[in-house]
Amino acid sequence: MRLDPIDQQIIALLQEDARSSYADIGSVVALSAPAVKRRVDRLRSNGVIRGYTALIDPDALGWTTEAFVELFCTGRTSPQQIRAAAKRHPAVVGAYTISGEADALVHLRALDMAGLEEALEKLRAEPFVTSTRSMIVLSRLVERLAPKVVTEPGTGLTPATS
Repeated sequence: MRLDPIDQQIIALLQEDARSSYADIGSVVALSAPAVKRRVDRLRSNGVIRGYTALIDPDALGWTTEAFVELFCTGRTSPQQIRAAAKRHPAVVGAYTISGEADALVHLRALDMAGLEEALEKLRAEPFVTSTRSMIVLSRLVERLAPKVVTEPGTGLTPATS
C-alpha cells in the first residue's frame, strides 16, 4: 500500500500515542476527526495498522534479567518447530530465524539470573536443540516494536508515497 504524507504523519502520531483522539490527530494533520477516522480505518483494513496494545515496562514488573540466545539445531529443524517450542516457554519474548552460524535467535526475559538459567535449561531440553550460545543484556539502549515512521527523505524510513 502506498502512503501519502498525511498517512505517514497519522502513523507517526499513533506510534507516539495510540490513544490520541481523531480530533487531536486531525488538529496536527489539518483534517477533521471523521477524515482521520476514515484514513485510520483504511490503514487498518489494509493491514498497515494491525492493532493497538499497552506497552508494559518489564522492569516495573521485575523482569530485569534478559538474554539473547543463539540456537543451534539439528539439520532438518523447521521454523515452525522453533516457533512452536518458543511459544511453549513463557520466558521467551521473541524468537527469530537468522542467517549466520546459528539457526535461530531467542530473546528471554526473567525475574533474576536463576529464572534465566531455568528458562535456558528448558529451552536447551528441546529435542532439536544441539547447542546454544547466550549473551546477557547489560542495558537496553533503544527498544521499538517497529521502525519509527520518519517523513524526511533520505532516512531510509520514509514509506513509499503515491
